Amino acid sequence: MALESRLELKLSQKLVLTPQLQMAIKLLQMPQLELSQTLTQELTENPFLEETTDIISDDDLSFEDKESLEQTEDYRDDAEVPLEGLSTFTADDYFDERSSDGRDLGYFTSGSVTHPSFEQFLSSSPDLYDHLILQLRLCHEEDDVRRVAELIIGNIDENGYLIATNEEIERISQSSPELVEEALILVQGFDPPGIAARSLKECLLLQLRPFNVRGTLVETLISDHLDLVGKKKYQNIARLCNVSADDVIAAVKVIEGLDPKPARNFTAASSNYISPDVFIIKTDSGYQILLNDEGLPKLRINSFYHRLLTQKNLVSKEERQFLEDKLRSAVWLIKSLDQRNKTIYRVTESILTYQHDFFDGDVSNLKPLNLKDIATELSLHESTISRVTSNKYLACPHGIFSFKYFFSNAIPSDSGELSSTSVKEMIRKIISEEDSSSPLSDMKIGDIFRSQNITIARRTIAKYREELKIPSQSQRRR
Repeated sequence: MALESRLELKLSQKLVLTPQLQMAIKLLQMPQLELSQTLTQELTENPFLEETTDIISDDDLSFEDKESLEQTEDYRDDAEVPLEGLSTFTADDYFDERSSDGRDLGYFTSGSVTHPSFEQFLSSSPDLYDHLILQLRLCHEEDDVRRVAELIIGNIDENGYLIATNEEIERISQSSPELVEEALILVQGFDPPGIAARSLKECLLLQLRPFNVRGTLVETLISDHLDLVGKKKYQNIARLCNVSADDVIAAVKVIEGLDPKPARNFTAASSNYISPDVFIIKTDSGYQILLNDEGLPKLRINSFYHRLLTQKNLVSKEERQFLEDKLRSAVWLIKSLDQRNKTIYRVTESILTYQHDFFDGDVSNLKPLNLKDIATELSLHESTISRVTSNKYLACPHGIFSFKYFFSNAIPSDSGELSSTSVKEMIRKIISEEDSSSPLSDMKIGDIFRSQNITIARRTIAKYREELKIPSQSQRRR
């Protein structure tokens, strides 16, 4: 086939996201903390944005039928403009004004003086590496041993286990096997007990070293039958070791007092506190929905820079283009924020309507709900509901819950459909009330549900139990 050039006319449909729509989607899926950081950054970068403590009504932010902001009260063309100030306004004045409120230094004070929190001055607890290095410096060993020991300490994970083999340490440190073994024994004698072990078995034996349990039943269980101990096969262990079951249980109690993760107290993980996006408050007349705006700056358009934009003889073409882009971005941001708040409020109101029995009662009253139900009621797309409910939390009299918590699959029963979340809570309650000496199997739990006219397969109960991180029947036996 010969190559040729020709003109063709094609008709196709494409979805084009405008900058305004992109900003609205981006803000909609942001959690509270990320939104606060984004708004603070916009305040720093956009001269048309300023923070206000006044409550801005929807009328002030209604721009749908307006090409610009001139028609609002603060931005009329006939408003009095201080021309004497504008005529002498320079770039230095602009940056002087920005620097006065701390924008160019990475923070925004909005005219108020804030003092640093006392939490910034709290000392941090030493991590595992510093704790072991301090003990190494107090040792009177040869320099070669200390050098290899420091390398071993650097290869201990957050649980306290040595993740490098002896051969790898020999190759990296260019040391003999005897020297590596001597350094390893030195580190394994440090606090916390069981540190630098290469397996769970070695970790437990290191913790028992000071108690001289060599040749006892405890050492035998750890060395030879640790897997059976984990499965609580005490009768099998008693038969293999030719001892009574009571002796096995006594030895297991000693093992349970050991720590399988000796470095757990040195983890640097900090507690993450959840800031709810919405509050549902119960009142005498019903429920009230409040959006959490704590920490979020209230934005408005800076009238001075907007009036500067209306004076054509004071700015060049490039400066005007820059100011128009910043003004457009500021307007889109305020509109997107308003739309975000309205959408979150509508979704919360719909959830409150669907799950009214839950808010009046407890978890057992939670009804099956999916994104499509909310999307159909609000005439929105499911992807919009998904963005609203992702990484957002709701505070109510029962506690703080993720928005996703209220969405669950339906499980049929003789009395109607049940929420999978309610079924999980029922499984948790049944297991918490069982006899620890004779725990219930998944089949027995299914029989309990069937006695309540709820049919659930055994594999479904096992799946829900694993999602709740509840051990199996043999592992729950005491």
